[in-house]
Amino acid sequence: MPLGSEKALSNVDKAYLAIKEMLIAYRFKPGERINEVELAKRLGVSRTPLREALNRLTSEGFLSFIGGRGFFCREFKPREIFELYQLRTVLEVAATRMASEQATEAEIDELERFLDETGPDDGRRTSEEMVDLDEEFHQRLMVFSRNAEMLQLLRNLNDRIRFFRWIEMDSRRQRTQNEHRAVLEAIRCREPDRAAAVMEGHISRRLDEITGGIKEGYSRIYLSAASTE
Repeated sequence: MPLGSEKALSNVDKAYLAIKEMLIAYRFKPGERINEVELAKRLGVSRTPLREALNRLTSEGFLSFIGGRGFFCREFKPREIFELYQLRTVLEVAATRMASEQATEAEIDELERFLDETGPDDGRRTSEEMVDLDEEFHQRLMVFSRNAEMLQLLRNLNDRIRFFRWIEMDSRRQRTQNEHRAVLEAIRCREPDRAAAVMEGHISRRLDEITGGIKEGYSRIYLSAASTE
């Protein structure tokens, strides 16, 4: 390994994680051009690791790149988010069927304890905290599929739709937890068809639902930006 490469790698990771967090929360406005000089200064990294981080985020769907113009924050596109939800539905329904066949009783018991310890919601948790717990449940369930590639894909999908999920969580708090228990109970009973049907109803979204959420998202992004100016 060349001298200094470990430091360069840590700088890439530092920039990647910091920018990814900003992009998930839309700290940049949709379609906004990324000012690389300003961002490098803000993060305390040089342009080389910054560019590596931006390229990685582009490959993962968080940024777009236009030759000669630079990197841009992803737009809030209803069809794109709808398709991400479609992909998530296909992925998790398949994983739920696999979990029904492969999860051990000890794993199911442990996940049920997680639900007991984190619910029912008393309304004091933020939407962000609720989504974090929801993602934790789904990712633990995905582990039961014994497929690392599916788990990695789910994590990417969750990151890309997280802002939208923060918006919708307030209206889905109680239903979310009840549906988690219904999925887990079907898995415990080794009923893959029932588990898959509950999971599909739990995570699938109509295009009109997503369009309405995106309108709320734009309102939050620009109101937040206005309050800091």
